[in-house]
Amino acid sequence: LSQATTAPPKKKPDPVTSETVVIWGLRLWQVIGIFAIFVLAVIITLCCIFKCRIPRTKKEIEARYAQRQAAKSYADKLETVPPLNELTEIPG
Repeated sequence: LSQATTAPPKKKPDPVTSETVVIWGLRLWQVIGIFAIFVLAVIITLCCIFKCRIPRTKKEIEARYAQRQAAKSYADKLETVPPLNELTEIPG
């Protein structure tokens, strides 16, 4: 059998809202904002370091491929050119 007590019922915890103080006196919306800024800064930094660019259209993808091919072709031709001092003869 259970005994009835005269103790008051336990208080329910306050609902969590954006104004609830979470940590170090900061409210929930402030903590989420700081976390979002940190994540965004990390993503931007990684994109700048690794130069990861996502082309938007098929046309851009093809243009970048053609540009890389042209640069490679130019670099290959540049290696076959003899040094300048061998091309020009200075009299005297």
